[in-house]
Amino acid sequence: MYKFDINLRVRYSETDRMGYCYYGNYAHFFEVARVESLRNLGITYKKMENNGILLPVIEFNIKYLKPAFYDDLLTISTYINEIPSTRIKFEYETYNEKKEKINFATTSLVFVNKNSGKPLKAPDQLIEKLKAYIK
Repeated sequence: MYKFDINLRVRYSETDRMGYCYYGNYAHFFEVARVESLRNLGITYKKMENNGILLPVIEFNIKYLKPAFYDDLLTISTYINEIPSTRIKFEYETYNEKKEKINFATTSLVFVNKNSGKPLKAPDQLIEKLKAYIK
């Protein structure tokens, strides 16, 4: 399993009238976590896009357990548990500063040829990097 942690602080503009972090912001938080987890492996979205590979989200699921509040420092743990083929699945767990799990989620993305729009195999470089973590 590959795991990467990132910390994000809930900004005032990300809260609703109740002071809760607005539920829709988590898709953005997970995007940041996903992009940075790949960057940590030496793989960037920019390089993939320059090589003609796009990576759209095809599925997003989340279960909310507790709210986050303005100025909370969140830790998002991102996991990749299997070697990708044409799809890659990310799992997330979000914790508050008290180390309480406040939600968990998954996203599935598909590797797509930028010109044809057709699915393609995950980049070899990504597969090789993940083999060090996933047996």
